[in-house]
Amino acid sequence: MDTPEEAKRGRGRSTTTRRYDAEGSRAALVSAAARCFGKYGYDGTSIRDIGRTAEVDAALVYRYFGSKQGLFEAVSTSSTALFEPLRQLPLDEVAEWLHRVAFHGPDEDEVPHPVLTMLRSPSREEAVGQLRADVTEVFTESFAARLDGPDAEIRAELLAAWMLGMTLLRLAVRTPALSAAPDRTLPYVRVAVDSLLHPGEPDDGAAGGCRCPVSGG
Repeated sequence: MDTPEEAKRGRGRSTTTRRYDAEGSRAALVSAAARCFGKYGYDGTSIRDIGRTAEVDAALVYRYFGSKQGLFEAVSTSSTALFEPLRQLPLDEVAEWLHRVAFHGPDEDEVPHPVLTMLRSPSREEAVGQLRADVTEVFTESFAARLDGPDAEIRAELLAAWMLGMTLLRLAVRTPALSAAPDRTLPYVRVAVDSLLHPGEPDDGAAGGCRCPVSGG
């Protein structure tokens, strides 16, 4: 792990630095750290890697965040922005939003996915607690309050499970079928999301069968 002195000694070694104000430097470091942690994990990322990627003085990590762990925590906090649109999003746009998040971005080097952050965190218990708090606040409490019908909180958390699971398969597991044909998944996502937003009677599936789209192939 780099110390403040090592970060200072690393200045100027084939690294171009940009001039930012304090806010710009902080933002550049958080963005660069998200990319580095996403690609290399916490242990595989050095302070100098982050400074080089951000094109700022690596020693600023210690000035603004105190340590690499402090910067990691700032990145983890910023990752909750992934959920924020759901607070105000019209219900008829939820399926498309979920599909965009799961299959078309952000990539793990842009906004770190909360599950990847949890898996790569040096303090797993704290990361799990943060993810639980974020899902509870945005899905279980805020979004569920907008749903009509029974079991609103359960349905909201199932939506979270879909989003987190599909994104994890795309970014970390990289399963072949979902990776090869992301656009073909949208009709299925629409059906699944609709069943959570507008549930029918409990025995609808048994009586009427699945409303899944039929592939043309």
